[in-house]
Parts: sequence; structure tokens; C-alpha cells
Amino acid sequence: MAKTVGELMVTALADYGVKNIWGVVGDALNPITDAIRRDERLNWIGVRHEEAGAFAASAEAQLTGKLGVVMGTVGPGAIHLLNGLYDAKKSGAPVLAIIGQVPSAEIGTDFFQEVNNNRLFDDVSVFTATMNTPEQMPHLFEHAVNTAIAKNGVAVLSVPADIGGQDVPKGSRVPQFAPEPGDIVPSQECLSDAVSVLAESKNTALLVGRGAQTAREEVLELAGVLKSPMVLTLKGKEMLEGDNPWQVGQSGLIGNPAAVKALDESDTIFMIGTDFPYRDWIPTGKKVIQLDVNASHIGRRTAVDIALVGTAKPSLTALLLALRTAGVSKDSDKWAKDLVDRFNKWLDGQKRLASPDHDETLVGKIRSLGDNPTGRIRPEGVATALDKVCASDTIFTADTGMSTVWPSRLLPMRGSRRLIGSFNLGSMANALPMALGAQALDRKRQVVAMAGDGGLMMLAGDLRTAVTYDLPITVVVFNNTKLGMVKLEMEQDGLPEFGTELDNPDFAALGRAMGYESARVEDPADLESALRTAVNSDKPYLVEVLTNPDEVSVPGAVSPSQVYGFARSKALELLPNTRSK
Repeated sequence: MAKTVGELMVTALADYGVKNIWGVVGDALNPITDAIRRDERLNWIGVRHEEAGAFAASAEAQLTGKLGVVMGTVGPGAIHLLNGLYDAKKSGAPVLAIIGQVPSAEIGTDFFQEVNNNRLFDDVSVFTATMNTPEQMPHLFEHAVNTAIAKNGVAVLSVPADIGGQDVPKGSRVPQFAPEPGDIVPSQECLSDAVSVLAESKNTALLVGRGAQTAREEVLELAGVLKSPMVLTLKGKEMLEGDNPWQVGQSGLIGNPAAVKALDESDTIFMIGTDFPYRDWIPTGKKVIQLDVNASHIGRRTAVDIALVGTAKPSLTALLLALRTAGVSKDSDKWAKDLVDRFNKWLDGQKRLASPDHDETLVGKIRSLGDNPTGRIRPEGVATALDKVCASDTIFTADTGMSTVWPSRLLPMRGSRRLIGSFNLGSMANALPMALGAQALDRKRQVVAMAGDGGLMMLAGDLRTAVTYDLPITVVVFNNTKLGMVKLEMEQDGLPEFGTELDNPDFAALGRAMGYESARVEDPADLESALRTAVNSDKPYLVEVLTNPDEVSVPGAVSPSQVYGFARSKALELLPNTRSK
């Protein structure tokens, strides 16, 4: 029996191991969605907004390293995908987007809902094409998926409304996709050059990112050989943070003084599996070694002396062998241990501030007069409470903004915990749909979305998706009635706060209306209990936490201009008629 274009697509995806397809149904894609309906190996998860589906597919791809799939119909449906697809692009997540298009004969006529998909998706994709005839199956479909996998990016395939239901030519085979790329190891010459630099270096600091997640043992061994403090990027927290005697936290705006000091005092910085984007936080005048599987990342942020192109685990294994062969092993760990002690003392101080009882102490009461006169819950406390109540394999998703700051500092990724977010694109509204994607992979694993109030309201409709598809996510809403990160950025620039106030609904009531069990927490003493109940529920659960809107996230190093800007901002905010000034 002849198969249609849509049937062949669906069969190929199911054979490849795809389990979930996200999207919103629409007429142009009806032949494909009907094929999904008839294939029991695939789950169709219909979201309320295509952007949410793209975020969910991106989350799946980030967590598994395998293909995520999302669909959007012609015109507006396709356009709605863009933001989530850009997140996949910036996160290096392999995602296939199947897009509807107007009938073939109408392409180019400014037909109802017609947009130029190839042009629209050109920047976001590593592959984009329109299937103009059934004869283009299977090779065009294979090309799309293979490119997404090979380049860890977004492939966009547009299917006109009249094509998906047409029979493919007799004898056409089911598309077969190439295996994932294998490991890469740097040349012996490059490894020898790295050994020479490391042997001469007195103080080597490691800057470690997501690309080293699968090389935990090797990274720890390298730190032990070189007696190196380890600065972790936000995405490097996963798999590398817990039970790590060399870690000194993070650098950048969410970092701490110990991490900044480690990079500043080093004579060599070894970047492993990171394309750390904040060049201002990488000090100059250092020897730099960079190991990355993607050669285009080498030297993109700072000048590199030794370039190592390779997969982290086998590359570090080869480097460690070369170090041992050359007899390279540092004797003193005093510098590293001093920095680790400094980091732990800073962390202990942060935890004290996060304690529910802190504001009841004399120091806390004095502090609160200035930054928390209404006595709302400090957001640091939400992060520490989640650490206490969540399992060692919980998947956390975080909205961009202040909802990322506090877990980055105070929510350790011990065990096999995962933390994903829109950390490269920096989009709002990602936490909820990413949690949907994570929970769809495993309904028995704890999944917690740490959502900002501004972010959640952007895609609040997809709260219902968790109920519809029995996805027992926990949504924790940081309700500070502010666009908190924007407020902080304004204040650092010396500008009075403007346009950041949010007129929020009762989120707990909204959760109940959407079918969630819900709680509203106003007293710090109730926080841990409420979160424990939520994460241990087998149903979607929303916890609204009223947090302090004036909590300040102090970076690892504070510049005089930031101090001046903050002081000026507060002075202007106290003046009347600030808007007219």
C-alpha cells in the first residue's frame, strides 16, 4: 500500500526513537498530524501557543542530546515558533521544525496567511527548505534531520498544504538518518603544546562549562593534578558542582568574589567546554588554553594561545596521559584551597541571608529597614528551600532574570540534577514550557519550573497543557511584582526605575483555575513545607511565593560606576516628578 509524504515522515521519526511531537494543529499540516494519530509510538502534545512547543522541544533536545520535534501550521503558526527555535539555536539543541505552507500553486501570490518560510527561518536554522513535490522524499527529509543532528541546530522543513497527503513514488523507502557524530581528539602536537604551557604555569584556573558535563571524572582529575581552582559557568553546574573539592562557584554578574579572584590571580586560564560569552569577565594578560568540540568557538571571546578542538572526555583523557608521561604534577594546593575556603565562606554568608529566621535577627531587622520593609520572602530562601525538599535527580528550569540568579548561587546541582533555561538567548517565559518538555520525558521524575511573574504571564495559557497531558510539574512563581532584572539594570546605569511594575493576578487562584493544586506563601516559615508538598505531589502544582522586590544581586566584583549608578538611581527615585526629568 502506498504511503503519503506525511506517513513516511512520521514512520521515520518513530523509527528513529522520537517519542513526543509538540505543536498546534492546523489545516496545512492535517495529513501529518493524522499520521501521528495513527502511529502509537508517538505522542502528540498540543500546546496553547507554538512558542511553548518550540521551547519544550528545545528542552527535550538539551536534556537528551537527541532530536526534538515541533510543528506549526502556515503563517502565524510558523511565526509563533521563532522565539523558541532561537533558544534551540543558541543552546546548540538539535530540533526539527515541520512547518505548514500554503498550497503549492499559491506560493508567491501573497495568498491568505502566506509568509516566505525559507526567508523567515533562514537565520534561526542550519537547514531550511520547502518540499515542493512528493518525489523529494525521502532525501530532503533525511537531509533536514541529518543536518540538525550534525550541527546541533534547528532544521526547518516547510510542507505545502497539498503535499503532505500525496502518495510518495512507488518503491520509496522510509527515510534513514545518520548516526550522531563520534568523538574528536586533538592532535598529539596540540596536546604537547598544552602540556608545555601547563608545566610552566604557576597558577592555572579552570573555567568549565556544559561541554564538559560528560567528563566529570577527567575534569576533577585534571584539577587535582594541576591544583587548580574550578570556576563553573551556569551551564557547567550540571554534573560538575556536587562533591567537587576544587569548585569556587561562578564568575560574571551571578558570580562571587572567589571565582573572580581565581581568574584574576591565575597566569593560565584553561577553558574547557565553554564559550563563556562575557568577555569583560575574562581577564587579559593570561595564557589561555581552550578545549571545545566546536572549532568556531575557539578564540571567540578572548585571545587563545593553545587551541584544542575535541570532545571533552576523550580529549582530557589524552591530555592527562600526556601530563603523566611528562611528569607534570603540581605540589602545592595552597592557592586553590584558599580560594575554595573563600568561596565556602561567601556561600555560608549567602545561606544565612536566605534563612527564614534571618530577618528576625538584629542584623536582619536593620537590613530589612532598607531593602525589605514589607517583610516579604527573600528569593534566596526559595532556592535554599528547594535544595532541601527536591530529589537528587530533579530537573529544574529557570526563567531568565532574577529567577536564574538565586538558584545559580544557592541551588546546587548535586547528584544527577539538571538545570536548563534560556541561558544563551535570554528569553523570558521559558521556564514553564521547558518544564513541560522535561516532564514529558519522564513523568515520575521531579520537574520544577522556577518562573518569574513577568515570564509566566507571557505564556500562562500553557499552564493548562500540564493538566491536559498529565504532566505533574511543579511551578514556583517568584512574585515580586517587578521585572526584577530590568529594574536592577536600570539602577546600575543610574536610571530611576520605570516601566518595571507588574499588576499581577492572584497566581495561586490562576493555578487552581487551570486545574493545578495551588498554594500562596507569604510567611517565610511556611515556605519549605509548601514546597515539599508541591514537589511530592503526583499532580501539577503551583506555588506562588511573594518575594522581596528590592532584593539586590551583588556581582562577584562591583565597579565604581555601578556603585555610583545605584546611588544616583535611588536618589532620582526619591525625587518627585521623576518621569519628567
